[in-house]
Amino acid sequence: MRYLGPAALTAASLVLLLATDQAVVGMPTAGPAAAPARVLARTVPGLAPGPARDPARAPGPALDPVFDPAPAAQQLPAQQLPAQQLPAQAAPVVAHQAAALTEGRTAAGAPPVRLRRRLLADPLRSRREPLPAEVFTGAGFDACSAPPVETMRAWWGTSPYGAVGIYTSGRQRACGQSRLTADWVREVREMGWQLIPTHVGRQAPCMAAGGKTQRIDPAQAVQQGREEAAEAVRAVQGLGLRVGTPVYLDVEAYPRGDSACSQAVMDFAVGWTQALHGAGFRSGFYSSTNSGVADLAAAARAGSGPLPDAVWYANWDDRATTTDGAGRLGDDLWADHARIHQHHGNAQESYGGAALAVDRNQVDGPVAR
Repeated sequence: MRYLGPAALTAASLVLLLATDQAVVGMPTAGPAAAPARVLARTVPGLAPGPARDPARAPGPALDPVFDPAPAAQQLPAQQLPAQQLPAQAAPVVAHQAAALTEGRTAAGAPPVRLRRRLLADPLRSRREPLPAEVFTGAGFDACSAPPVETMRAWWGTSPYGAVGIYTSGRQRACGQSRLTADWVREVREMGWQLIPTHVGRQAPCMAAGGKTQRIDPAQAVQQGREEAAEAVRAVQGLGLRVGTPVYLDVEAYPRGDSACSQAVMDFAVGWTQALHGAGFRSGFYSSTNSGVADLAAAARAGSGPLPDAVWYANWDDRATTTDGAGRLGDDLWADHARIHQHHGNAQESYGGAALAVDRNQVDGPVAR
């Protein structure tokens, strides 16, 4: 079923300060913002981590104690600019490069994946101050290239969307990003858009042959994850995004069933998360429910950490929800305002006379600050 909510579909945007537990995103907010009808504030109770969502608390090497003060609340008003009518534009030929994410499948007859616990110190645990975050709840989209500012203005208030995924960094991005500048970020944020930064770097060692030839080296996976996190931090800082912003690691579909391959991806994600936390940024992870997300859930069960703060799972079931986890995420895994569900791919849409090829997402997780 094609998912298109009404133009006045309600989205909720929360600006919050949260405690430093690496696995939790979800905390109270202040009262309602002075915002247009499509953006509403609501109170979210403080959240405690579930046993599997806080793997660093599992038996293992001692880590710094958790600093867990009562989070302060902060609210920023949203601003909506009137949409402009633009000449009709042809939708771009190239859509989101991760369209094949849902093709990942466990090989028939393959042995179950077995992951070793990879447990590193989490820099968030030694912070003196809570790491700020902003959580958005509502419909979002992502496109291969950052859309023109005029398109973003045309879509604001006429489309059901309030957030947009942007490819901020990564040596294996599929499309050019000539429009993605600090000025672009400033202009679209002034309109009211929330941003979901994404990094496309090294991919799984066992990924099928394709255009992305740079792969994770299992022997250096943790260090390579740290290196790519440093690249991602430089990029988002250059765009004017602030401390507490998440960057979602794009891991495309790979055949599941090779434990060594899965271990390399999870070690990479742990190194990625540790380095982002060390720089004061949050970690996200984007992949198919049949490969990367399934392995991430297994890594959480194994007690690995620090793991990403939010999961963006691709499962094109046309269900605009974040509650079921496509059968891969239990209620104790990234359940507290820490999920994005990409539920439809390669949709051709037009609002305010401007057309784009997009993937549709339901968002209930951290976005850029």
